Amino acid sequence: MERRHVEVVVMSDLHLGTYGCNAKEIVNYLKSISPQILVLNGDIIDGWQFKKSYFPVAHMQVIKEIMNLLSKGTRVVYITGNHDEMMRRYSDLQIGDFQLTDKLVMEINGKMTWIFHGDVFDATTKGGAKLLAKLGGQGYDLLIIINSFINWCLKLMGKEKMSFSKKVKNGVKKAVSWIGDFEQTAAELAIEKKYDYVICGHIHQPQKRVVTTEKGSVTYLNSGDWIENLTSLEYNNNDWTIYQYDNKQFVAPTATVVTMEKKLPKLNVMPEEVMLFNSIASIQSAIKLSLQ
Repeated sequence: MERRHVEVVVMSDLHLGTYGCNAKEIVNYLKSISPQILVLNGDIIDGWQFKKSYFPVAHMQVIKEIMNLLSKGTRVVYITGNHDEMMRRYSDLQIGDFQLTDKLVMEINGKMTWIFHGDVFDATTKGGAKLLAKLGGQGYDLLIIINSFINWCLKLMGKEKMSFSKKVKNGVKKAVSWIGDFEQTAAELAIEKKYDYVICGHIHQPQKRVVTTEKGSVTYLNSGDWIENLTSLEYNNNDWTIYQYDNKQFVAPTATVVTMEKKLPKLNVMPEEVMLFNSIASIQSAIKLSLQ
């Protein structure tokens, strides 16, 4: 597949290291694009749910593809989130075209764009509530595993996949209200700071809408996630769009996931020189015995 040229790509909430991460789909997407700038807007590696026993090769290949883009001239900006907060101690690190930071302000074609993960607005990621959030994350992982099994069964029956957590979240009024409050808060703060665009992640809810208050207006965008929605934001031709991953576009060829198995050549532990030496030694021994 020929790579698409994209000026700016924003991805967030990959949650590498968890059962819910759609690593194969992420690799497919990364292999299909050639962005000038790739912004990884938080929760890329999930430090909250990270286990030494679970970090599949496919998840490692996501990192490999990001490094591959970096080596080809893509500027990569990694913005920290709450699940990869352990990296915040290294914020403002810059090595070549790679930058690690907590927030980013970009001027694109005269428009000011403010990008940050968004957990700063979420009280459940701080203090004592953080422990409950981590426990909730484990329950979410279990739900994703059950959901994956059911979707596998639905696929065998030729039916569409479904997302339990998405249905639960959209069906609970409190969750819907919280998402609305999150978006409004981010937008109002961006208006005060005179930005044209504000981009967040964190809430796993892809969005693009204009928010207007008495102080002005701003375009609020959210890159969604790669657990349920499989979305990113793309900037081209002076406009931001929400990219929705479609598996049908990647039917053939799909991204090859390398394996860690290596077939080593059989070693010849008895090379010809050694065999010749042993033969001569055997003959010499036989002669000595016959002379005794």
